[in-house]
Amino acid sequence: MTINLDNIGLKKVASEFDHFFIDIWGVLHDGIKLSDEAVNTLTKLENSHKDFTLLTNAPRPNRAVKDYLKNMGLDANKCQKVFTSGEASLKYLTNELNNKSFFHVGSSRDFDLFKDFEEMKLDNIKNCDYILCTGLFDDYNDDLKYYKNLFEKN
Repeated sequence: MTINLDNIGLKKVASEFDHFFIDIWGVLHDGIKLSDEAVNTLTKLENSHKDFTLLTNAPRPNRAVKDYLKNMGLDANKCQKVFTSGEASLKYLTNELNNKSFFHVGSSRDFDLFKDFEEMKLDNIKNCDYILCTGLFDDYNDDLKYYKNLFEKN
């Protein structure tokens, strides 16, 4: 069931659900600090014996986002409920593309995603088995022609 909570708020419907999926970026924090209101809501859900999963599309393993949230001040128990798209990707990469070489397109801050198989990362796109894209290169954030050339030439 889909319910728009803009006007009624979560507390009006919380009793009707057992599990909540809550976005991290923009809901739980703004990139700099945690939202006190969101953290209080998580505490209220816990006190009501409701489960929740904190979701993000960050291309990082769960542990990296958990550490990030702990550093922001979120208590360890709430951090255990994190699931990232990076973790889902990591499971697939490990199970399906193990021992295959790849070329990484994305920021160096995303290296946590392939830390356990970094030796399979190639610097030459022509020789890789697959391309792992986690975003844009830091030096070419605004230059889409760079990517067009990169992919057309290779």
